[in-house]
Formats: sequence, structure tokens, C-alpha cells
Amino acid sequence: MTPHPTLSLTGLETVYDALAMAIDQAGSDKKELFLVKLALLNAQALGDAELFQQQLHIALQDL
Repeated sequence: MTPHPTLSLTGLETVYDALAMAIDQAGSDKKELFLVKLALLNAQALGDAELFQQQLHIALQDL
């Protein structure tokens, strides 16, 4: 498995802000569809199904 670059705290804040605005733009009736599409696009860009599944498990923790 090749190492993946990480984002700085500033980069994460930028991503968080962009994600929040995109969720608002999608609207409450389409936010689930938007998040699924985004997850699938990011899984494709990541190119590693096992790593994506690990990230799913991490994201489900402490909701």
C-alpha cells in the first residue's frame, strides 16, 4: 500500500468549510444523495477499497 498525503489543520478546515457549504447548497432533501456521490467519487480517487472501508469504520466511531 502506498502512503497517502495528509492535510494540514488549515487544509482540513478549508475542506470542512467547503463541505459544509456544499451540503447546504445540496439542500436537506438531497444531502444524503450528495454525500453518497461524494463518498463514491472520493473512493474512486483514493483507489483503495480496503483503505476506504477503514475510513468508514473510523467515521462511524463516536457519532
